[in-house]
Amino acid sequence: MAAVDLTTHPGHLARRLQQAHYLLWNTMVSEEITSPQFAVLNALVAEPGLDQRTVGERVGLDRSTIAEVISRLGRRGLLDKVRDPQDGRRFLLRLTDEGLRTHRKLTVRTARMNQVFLAPLSAEEQSLFFELIRRVADAAEGLRNPAEPAAAPR
Repeated sequence: MAAVDLTTHPGHLARRLQQAHYLLWNTMVSEEITSPQFAVLNALVAEPGLDQRTVGERVGLDRSTIAEVISRLGRRGLLDKVRDPQDGRRFLLRLTDEGLRTHRKLTVRTARMNQVFLAPLSAEEQSLFFELIRRVADAAEGLRNPAEPAAAPR
């Protein structure tokens, strides 16, 4: 049996892309704060006071992963949990002053990293790249949450 051409396998290419992103993130952005942790900080800058489940939905993390990310950010003093005055069983999340400073610092570094990451593509190609990977990611989200209809193909 002949070997398959892995350059035609989206999963293989996605893994290689993720490896490149991970390397750039660790060298250009942060060795302490991961990309998913930054996504949570960013979500709480955009919408302070979200609960853990909603933050996980906003950034595409499952329940166990978001719980661990929130725990780590809390231990680092980057976010606080406050009891929801409307529902005492829920906790709302807010960034601390240190969390806001960290987000600001990482936002600048992330912008630089994205320039390096996307440098092989022209501006037009970058727009197309984002459109296509968003479409695939949105469809994949439908596979993970079968109750929600997948986006119709264009």
